[in-house]
Amino acid sequence: MTENAYLVGVRLAGKKVVVVGGGTVAQRRLGLLIANDADIHVITRAATPAVEAMGDHSPNVTLTLRDYRDGDLDGAWYAIAATDDPQVNAAIIDEAERRRIFCVRADIAREGTAVTPASFDYAGLSVGVLAGGEHRRSAAFRSAIHEAMQKGLIATETEDSPDTQKGTVALVGGGPGDPELITVRGRRMLARADVVVADRLAPPELLAELPPHVEVIDAAKIPYGRAMAQEAINDVLVDRAKAGAFVVRLKGGDPFVFARGYEEVLACAEAGIPVTVVPGVTSAIAVPEMAGVPVTHRAVNHEFVVVSGHLAPNHPESLVNWNALAAMSGTIVLLMAVERIELFAEVLRAGGRPANTPVVVVQQGTTAAQRVVRATLADAAETIRAEGIRPPAIIVIGAVAGLSAAFGT
Repeated sequence: MTENAYLVGVRLAGKKVVVVGGGTVAQRRLGLLIANDADIHVITRAATPAVEAMGDHSPNVTLTLRDYRDGDLDGAWYAIAATDDPQVNAAIIDEAERRRIFCVRADIAREGTAVTPASFDYAGLSVGVLAGGEHRRSAAFRSAIHEAMQKGLIATETEDSPDTQKGTVALVGGGPGDPELITVRGRRMLARADVVVADRLAPPELLAELPPHVEVIDAAKIPYGRAMAQEAINDVLVDRAKAGAFVVRLKGGDPFVFARGYEEVLACAEAGIPVTVVPGVTSAIAVPEMAGVPVTHRAVNHEFVVVSGHLAPNHPESLVNWNALAAMSGTIVLLMAVERIELFAEVLRAGGRPANTPVVVVQQGTTAAQRVVRATLADAAETIRAEGIRPPAIIVIGAVAGLSAAFGT
């Protein structure tokens, strides 16, 4: 068989497709076939649980548990030979040849009449790579192209793409600090930005990737230092969008988790500026997780709560019920709480939290500068001061804070 392949898109909606084999190879192929509304017939002696589930739950999949028989490809438009028996796969190819049906042979790609490309979907595009049956090579190039698109090195959109139009704003969650933890969509938005309004906690490496024509505005609201008023930030977003720019408001974590993102949405809406919100990986969960601390664990806790520590427990504007937090047995994740940790530890102990409750503090989590400090509720404040912990830091209080030995932290 020739190693050359003619790359073409095939519309399989409503067309019969026969997949012989129910193992991991078939499992990987079925998702795309289902997404393309093919009429899928899986014939296999045994199936993985995932393949069985697809047969049970997808109306497009008919699962038949038996050996392949000559004639099973009758009426098919496309076939995949994916058994673990080379002789069976060869027989499937022979039948496909006789019936003039394009067929993929999973174990020896060059012997099929069709080849499955290494593929992905991105920003409304379907991209496939073939490398003459060299699956590792095609997969490597697929990954490189995908990464280039994510970084904006390859343009993927026209100027009138709906979510990156001129005169609009996107609120993008940049994640907890590691630039690789921004979402694919968030990175795509950044690659299209004319103006980026960035918080102090937004990963700086993401800003370094921006081309020189992008206007970067520092909206850093450093705790207890110089601050850009929220109203001024709102005005910048509206003004730049009205001037015809596509504006990305880049925030650390998630835009709607103690980040005033909804205030910015309201300000834009009031000014008639369309807004797209791109969720981010929130530091409240990701930072402890990357430090080896799960916020939940079976048989340890059935709840966790994320609390802002920007106001003292006795502050008249505080909306936190500290007595209720002290009474619960689950995990408490404190954000923006380093400066007032003495007050929070005191009120939790006074409300009934045991003094020996484990505490983990993670400073600059997910970054190369990450530090992890351990304490108990009794000595948390003293330990934090002695270790010189400064914001940004996440404080985790509860039994899960003692479960990180497996990570070696």
